[in-house]
Amino acid sequence: MTGKNNDEFDAFKRDIDAAERRVAGEIDPGPRALVVAILVFVLIGSFALPHAGGARGWDVLFGGPVAGHAAIALPSRVFTWLALVFSVGFSMLALLTRRWVLAWVALAGSAVAIPAGLLAVWSRQTAGAGHPGPGIGLIIGWAMVILLTFHWARVVWSRTAVQLAAEEERRRGAAERQSKGFLESLDDNDRDEP
Repeated sequence: MTGKNNDEFDAFKRDIDAAERRVAGEIDPGPRALVVAILVFVLIGSFALPHAGGARGWDVLFGGPVAGHAAIALPSRVFTWLALVFSVGFSMLALLTRRWVLAWVALAGSAVAIPAGLLAVWSRQTAGAGHPGPGIGLIIGWAMVILLTFHWARVVWSRTAVQLAAEEERRRGAAERQSKGFLESLDDNDRDEP
């Protein structure tokens, strides 16, 4: 009878451990979710605005004659792709799924997009004579990426009370297991067997 109870308890303990891991892998952005969603929406809108001369953000992304005429350089293309993939794509995925890993990817990619945006603006400001400077879409897009990075950093590094309690319980259990000597752990295993 004791073996059956131990099996049931072990199954129950495995279920609780799985639930703790699932909760630890989730984020709770709270009111920041609305802020992030608005920033993503504005960032998408910035792709419809001019990034340089007549070249809109979509033209910069996909190339073409308009982007070629405005002499769009590599930093602008890299920035727009990083902003689209990480600041828009992974941000939406992280908001929809509430997965911690996706939020980290959105944060890391957006953080990489910040210096790429700086280079994109700088390369437009130092363009040769006759080429347009940075457009309002590029400036707004860069500002949205900076703000998204800030908000994702706040979301990723914040922990809920349930997550903190689960981490504390895991630490306490690990400390108990480490404090026991080898012979004590063998003695505990002998008591558990029928």
